[in-house]
Amino acid sequence: MLATTNMMLHGIDVPARIRHDNTLSRPLKDYGPRDRVDLIITNPPFGGMEEDGIENNFPRKYQTRETADLFMALIMHLLKKDTGKAAVVLPDGFLFGEGVKTTLKRELMEGFDLHTIVRLPKGVFSPYTSIATNILFFEKGGPTRNVWFFEHPYPKGYKSYSRSKPLTIAEFDLEKKWWGGPGRKERKTTDHAWKISVKELAARNYNLDCKNPYKVEVNHRDPEELMAEYQQIVQQLEAAQQALKFELMACLGGKACLKKSQSRQQKYRLTNKWDTMLRQESSHE
Repeated sequence: MLATTNMMLHGIDVPARIRHDNTLSRPLKDYGPRDRVDLIITNPPFGGMEEDGIENNFPRKYQTRETADLFMALIMHLLKKDTGKAAVVLPDGFLFGEGVKTTLKRELMEGFDLHTIVRLPKGVFSPYTSIATNILFFEKGGPTRNVWFFEHPYPKGYKSYSRSKPLTIAEFDLEKKWWGGPGRKERKTTDHAWKISVKELAARNYNLDCKNPYKVEVNHRDPEELMAEYQQIVQQLEAAQQALKFELMACLGGKACLKKSQSRQQKYRLTNKWDTMLRQESSHE
């Protein structure tokens, strides 16, 4: 029902060929040349684990229970050679993950042209998950020479996406303008876009979690170092407060003495004035 509704919302009035099944339940070796396709655009499930035994449908080098990794292996297998293209949404964990993920990324760059990774900000799938995601664009028949990264910015005034303020298709006009045409020949480095060679990525053990070099990052530093510095500041603050307290007490004490002295002087003046008046009265008598 969900798939049918989704297709109707996207202009397919009479959805057909919808099959309720687990795509990963079919062994990878059973997909032959007739199953190959020219284009795959997908957002495979991520963050979940497959039931026991599903991983046995894949070669040992791909065997894992993580759903997104198995789908990535299937997508790479299904694309036609030299004409196959894909755009796949994957979480940050795929970019920096190791093990099967490293195997997939190495093969992706050896046998495909992973030409672009659009880094989406957190909250794209809010409220369902806050995990940051990416769109990987690649073509079969590589190898990859360079990978362009494009960091998709929040719209002006946004700090995150939400159900009432979702990501819109119009926001991708920024990527379209930068894309460089069908051959991607006119791309330029910008505040949002940068390029990294495959040699550098291989030296990073195919860690694709590359940060924007043109973005000012906040250095949060080591928590223990920050705590030690915080405690030192607290001690300095306490010492300053204590010194201020002593100064105030000394100041207030001096004023109290001054007021007491002034009061005594006033009383003395009144007494003298009274004595003078009495003497004057006595002299008149």
